[in-house]
Amino acid sequence: MRAGTRLLIVDNYDSFTYNLAQELGELGADIEVVRNDAFTVAGLLAELPDGIVISPGPGDPSDAGLSNDVIRAVAGIRPLLGVCLGHQCIGEVYGGEVVRAPVLMHGKTSPIYHRREGVFDGLTVPFEATRYHSLIVDRATLPSVLKVTAETSDGLIMGLVHREVDIEGVQFHPESVLTSAGMQLLGNFLDRCAARRVDPTLPARSPVAPSPAAAAG
Repeated sequence: MRAGTRLLIVDNYDSFTYNLAQELGELGADIEVVRNDAFTVAGLLAELPDGIVISPGPGDPSDAGLSNDVIRAVAGIRPLLGVCLGHQCIGEVYGGEVVRAPVLMHGKTSPIYHRREGVFDGLTVPFEATRYHSLIVDRATLPSVLKVTAETSDGLIMGLVHREVDIEGVQFHPESVLTSAGMQLLGNFLDRCAARRVDPTLPARSPVAPSPAAAAG
């Protein structure tokens, strides 16, 4: 079902973008890569892919071009995965703060503890993942609409998912050769996108349970 699934990767001027593109292509996706300032949101909405990936990149979410606008525009319409800077963009769009991490991580691996939800479905707990970042989504400012799905042993957020729409982020690099479950994680995301290719009218609902307020309503 994955073959022919169309993914758009928003490139935040980062060399890792093409590693992501290669791995997703190996999983069966048809990939288009576009720089974060080389398209319009209106044009994207006029010809929607089956899913969207916001890539890693230098700097902070203010340096990510149209990435934040894309997150807002496709919410509930198509699945979206943010990686590293893309993950931080998701946190910021929904009201969290992006702050300096306690320790700079550059090509180092850490065990990732997760709840087997969303893109982490079926993955080993923990698994080793490669991290390249100096910033982190601040847990203390995390809005209730975002749920932590993965973390380090000392509680730093490594995975987020929106409780109502299909928007998910990972702080680490799933495309790295040293991330032991990276291909499986990307495959989980691609499967959700493939379902929209089969039926484009499907709403892009969250892969996790709704927020308590939404459930009560």
